[in-house]
Amino acid sequence: MANNILLSHGNGGKDTQNLLEKIIFSKLPEYLKKTDNGIGLNYPDDGAVISESKTKIIVSTDSHTINPYFFPGGSIGTLAASGTINDVVMMGGKPIAMLDSIVVSEGFSIEDLDKITTDLINVLKENNVALIGGDFKVMPKDSMNGIVINTVGLGVTENPIVDRIQENDVIIVTGPIGVHGALIASLQYGIESPLKSDVKPLTKLLDLFRDFPNDIHAARDPTRGGLAATLNEWVQLSNKMIIIDEKEIPIPEDVKSVTQITGLDPLVLANEGVAVLSVDNKASKEIIKELENLNFEPKIIGKVIQPTDQRNEKLVIVKTEVGGAKILEMPSGDIVPRIC
Repeated sequence: MANNILLSHGNGGKDTQNLLEKIIFSKLPEYLKKTDNGIGLNYPDDGAVISESKTKIIVSTDSHTINPYFFPGGSIGTLAASGTINDVVMMGGKPIAMLDSIVVSEGFSIEDLDKITTDLINVLKENNVALIGGDFKVMPKDSMNGIVINTVGLGVTENPIVDRIQENDVIIVTGPIGVHGALIASLQYGIESPLKSDVKPLTKLLDLFRDFPNDIHAARDPTRGGLAATLNEWVQLSNKMIIIDEKEIPIPEDVKSVTQITGLDPLVLANEGVAVLSVDNKASKEIIKELENLNFEPKIIGKVIQPTDQRNEKLVIVKTEVGGAKILEMPSGDIVPRIC
């Protein structure tokens, strides 16, 4: 087999089949090629049949592109699998299956592609998520550079989480903010940093969601656009205001160092192994305790209020460390280079 991707690898013929056998099919045990009583990569196609008795099926989709595609703590393969799993989990679903569509440029290293798909499949194995179908394409070298992975995630739940923040909720983050985004920015800008990506599946949160089915009113993994985008999306779906306390936001010193050099705001940087939750204040202490038992590092960073003045609805306010206040706006424009 050639060492680099040829256009023929994307034509759907023998070269395609040989490549897919090497980088995907041969790595999957038979039981992860389909869901129970379903049809998947045991009969390879662009789609799959799922046979489940659960009443609600969650479907997510995302596209993943990153530069560099290998980084401390993972790769675009780790990112694609973990991000897909987390999208399902944040809706209260148990991930059961995934489909992927991989597009690479002509000349892309097969060795690198092999490592990327190994990373992706290892995450699926660790979380017992089946890879039930997908697609593979090669683009001429002048039309794109590198690799893009699109995924579809499938999960099941009896109690889906719909993002509906409520008055008197508290806002909890499950770990440090801005780590992944700061790492990728440091690599792109040539800044030496000891940071390692936080990319990981958040499936342990399913235990929390099961134990507090009526107390978690919103859940999100703040990836692209970071914490700022998530909180603004929540208030836009309501007539509420969120107030967060800057000094309570867990931003590691190494993240602060990168953002001070680059001028980036840590609140808009992507996170790949952290969740943001809006929970009933009355249950917050118990929720924090369970998160700690699940080996998270939870922190209450703010609260949801019903403003008396309509002009303050749909706003996110940051109480600064020096005692002032500022509006945290929805990120806009080209915040940072593509990092997730």
